Amino acid sequence: MKYNVSKQFFPFSCFKPPIGERFLAMAVPHMKPPRCLYHDKALDVSRHEITSYDGEAIECFLISPKDVGESAPCLIYIHGGGFVLAAAGYHYKNAMRYAKEVGCKVVFVNYRLAPKHAHPIFFEDSYAAACWAYDNADALKIDPACIGIGGDSAGSTLAVGVCMMVKDRKHPMTFAFQMLPYPFLDARNNSESCKKYTDTPMWNSSLSDRIAPMTRVDRSRADYVYYSPVEAESFDGLPPAYIETAEFDCLHDDGILYAKLLRDAGVDVVLNETQGTMHGFDIVQRASITQKALGARIQFMKQRFYP
Repeated sequence: MKYNVSKQFFPFSCFKPPIGERFLAMAVPHMKPPRCLYHDKALDVSRHEITSYDGEAIECFLISPKDVGESAPCLIYIHGGGFVLAAAGYHYKNAMRYAKEVGCKVVFVNYRLAPKHAHPIFFEDSYAAACWAYDNADALKIDPACIGIGGDSAGSTLAVGVCMMVKDRKHPMTFAFQMLPYPFLDARNNSESCKKYTDTPMWNSSLSDRIAPMTRVDRSRADYVYYSPVEAESFDGLPPAYIETAEFDCLHDDGILYAKLLRDAGVDVVLNETQGTMHGFDIVQRASITQKALGARIQFMKQRFYP
């Protein structure tokens, strides 16, 4: 079926990733940080290996504007990719832009991926990265009272999951916000947008149905709710949220539902419903719609970091 996705996003408006274990085995090893990560004269970038909950090392990058000061706000950023794909170049470019235009440090988390690593490893890795930033705030020149968290797509799931983990585990960290472009938040996959968008470009509900077996998520586990946050019993105490939806996206209704649940719990929400867009539309960096959406994300974060 053809959808009225803006021509700005061609050729990705025609692309449907062939998600499968064979494709992942070929693609993921070649997904490396782009060279531009270290070549921006306005940024300092350092690579860190931190210890996750099981003693294994995971990679994080600390992206810092050169003029940010001695105790800076910090964004924990968790990339998307269906829990199975490594970060793409545009994920790094977005993070670099956030650092420069928001005026904050960014901890970019490269969590371990399914299918090699099962649920809840990617949640625990993301939680460990947030705790690492908080616990080492002095050395990293981060303001521990001014940390936000964000992620796109599956990265949004992980970001919301970490917010819930911090609350459930009574960690002293308090997030300034959760920033969630086109989030995956309802693992039931039975919303109207899931039923409607079974073959949309970049992502669709047919692909979503392939992911759960790869993550080996277990609905009977108490921590399953982090994988499907809209099924949580309570949303009290979660941080203010920026939620961005794409028009032709099977996950569109995930964002709408999560916004309603947060608002019903008294949480401040900014909801940005982009038009003419498909899932992951910001892969086309120069599109005017992408630029407008990035501007909205940046404005939200600036307001929360510098009220």
